[in-house]
Amino acid sequence: MRALVRRRLGAARGLRDDRGVSILEFAGFLPILLVIGMAAIQLGLIGYGINQAGSGARAAARVQSQGGDGTAAGQAAVSGWLSPNVTPDEGSDLTTATVQVTVPGVIPLLGPYTVTRQATMPNDIDD
Repeated sequence: MRALVRRRLGAARGLRDDRGVSILEFAGFLPILLVIGMAAIQLGLIGYGINQAGSGARAAARVQSQGGDGTAAGQAAVSGWLSPNVTPDEGSDLTTATVQVTVPGVIPLLGPYTVTRQATMPNDIDD
């Protein structure tokens, strides 16, 4: 009988030794989860920057091809925190606008990222 009680007590002591292991495993895995989450946010920001640069380039090329101020139109079409750099280039038949934006880095030691997009429109000015 005493041997049976000792086995049960030994098994109970073994269970007590495993207490807290799951929190240690979670604490070890948490930094990996945080890096994956921050990388997903960074990819989303880069995608947003690409979208904004493309919209700004199309707006700048469209307005410049019609004789307006393409630089102002391109800057107005892009979110200000991306600090857009708009460069319209008007040729004889076509106008090309280039927009360069700076996407901030979320992960330390990586970034900022520079995204560039171009758009070309035909000139609508009658000569």
